[in-house]
This record gives sequence, structure tokens and C-alpha cells, in this order.
Amino acid sequence: MVRIRGSRREAEQVPPADFRSYYGRPVLKRPTWKVPDVPGYLFLGGMAGASATMAAVADRTGRPELARTGRWVAAAGSSASVLALIHDLGRPARFLYMLRVVKPTSPLSVGTWILAPFSTLTAAALAAQVTGRFPGAGRWAGAGAAVLGPLMCTYTAVLLADTAVPSWHEAHPELPFVFAGSALASGAGAALLAAPAAVHGPPARMAVIGAGLELAALHRIEHRLGLLAEPYRRGRPRLLLRASRLLNAAGAGLTLLGRRSRTASALAGSAFLAAGLCTRFGVFEAGVASAEDPKYTVLPQRSRQAAGTG
Repeated sequence: MVRIRGSRREAEQVPPADFRSYYGRPVLKRPTWKVPDVPGYLFLGGMAGASATMAAVADRTGRPELARTGRWVAAAGSSASVLALIHDLGRPARFLYMLRVVKPTSPLSVGTWILAPFSTLTAAALAAQVTGRFPGAGRWAGAGAAVLGPLMCTYTAVLLADTAVPSWHEAHPELPFVFAGSALASGAGAALLAAPAAVHGPPARMAVIGAGLELAALHRIEHRLGLLAEPYRRGRPRLLLRASRLLNAAGAGLTLLGRRSRTASALAGSAFLAAGLCTRFGVFEAGVASAEDPKYTVLPQRSRQAAGTG
């Protein structure tokens, strides 16, 4: 504390905080989720959820080729998502342990109970399609997967926002829209790659809508969060999210040519898929960066205390 003379009152000056913690450790524990397991799990689950819903809508509207593609992508994506989650957990038994009890207050528990039936239903729908047996049961399985599809697209955003990681938690109103838009664009991108060109109209529109939703939600995050938006605009997250924007824009532009060019349609699908990966990795890295720097925990707390809101 420093006393300054030469005035009627002695002023006290306190050196600004340097945000250090004991032994140089962060205030929050760094998220222990593995890379690329968890970002891949976020991407694959969202793509699978959007594809399952797209397949059911295509089946109802008389587009069997698009429905078949959607079922393949949904089953493959959900299975790969489960494998990524199990690999992150370290042992398959840990995944099974989470199925013993349903905890409505735990996003992880609820998410596990969404992922498990969803992957089962997508596998059943695909099996009925491939074998040609029990088509009625397969159609009902596909319908059930379609109902769970929107939850698959967004529950991982709730899972991240429910943590104490500052740049995830503060973005809780927007993250579900980021993940939903990205999932729509990714599922549509897979369809643009794998489905016949004659049915590319619906997935092209779906991709553009999803990319627009994602970009709008990310823009709001970067302009609403103030200090906590910095991790999204610096370092590796900045590069990844900028790449996502460019890839989404390129995909949207290529869809205009895709109706007449199979190559342009394939490039558009690849761009949307790559954008989805960049978005998931960018958001994940931004959260990790905010947890590692104490100022993103300390300064918002002080601001809330000064305002009398926390």
C-alpha cells in the first residue's frame, strides 16, 4: 500500500491484480476431456442427429434416395460418436455406468440417455434398410431417431454451458444455436457428398440455413460476451472459427453451382463438413483457453459484485 503526500487527504493506491494463483495454477481446473475425442464426439453426434431427422422427412416426402443416405450417415455418425466418447472415458464400462441412473439435473446423464437410444434406433433403421426385413419396424425406428435428432444436435452445447468454464458458461443462450446450425450444415454436407445429384435441392437449402444460423449465433457470442469473447477471437480458436466462416461461405456459394455440377456439389459438401469440424474444435479450444487464464474468472466476478448481481 502506498501513501501519497501533498494533498489534503492521503490517497491510497493498490497495485492492480496480476491474476496469479498459488503455484502459478489457474483458478479453474483445465477441462480434462481429450482431443480429438471430445470435439469429434461433438461434431459426429450433431451430424448424426441432423441426418436422422432429414432421413425421416425425406422418407415422408417421397425421396427414398435421400432417406437412405441420411440413415447411413446417422448410423455411422452416432456409432463413431459413441466410440469417441468411450475412448475419452478410457473404459467401456464407464459409459455403461452412466446408464444405471437417470439424473434430470445432470446434462451428462441426460445426454447419455439421449445418445444410447438414438444410436440404437439409427442402427435398427439402417439394418432394416440394408436387409429389407421388418420394414415397418425400421420405419418406426427411423421416426424415433428423428424425434431425438434435434436433441442430439444441441444437448452437447448444454453440456458445455453447464460447466464453470467462463467462455462456455456465459455463452449458454447462443451455444445451442451454434451447434444446431453447425449440425444442420454438416448433415446436409454429408448428403451433398453421398446422395444422388437429383435430390440435392433439400440438403443444399438445409446447409445454407444451418450455416446462417451458426454464423449469426457466433457473431452474437463475439459481440455480447465482452471480455469473455476474447478467447474466441484469439490464437487457435480465432483461426479455427475464421476457417469455419470461410468454409461455410464457400459451401453456400458452391451450392448455387451444385445443381448443374456434381463436382461443385461434392466440394460444397466437403466445405460444410470441414466447417463443422472447425466450429467444434474452435469452440472447444476457446473454452479451454478461458479456463486456463485466471482473468476470465476473476474480472467477470468482480464486475458482477460491483453491479450487485452476483
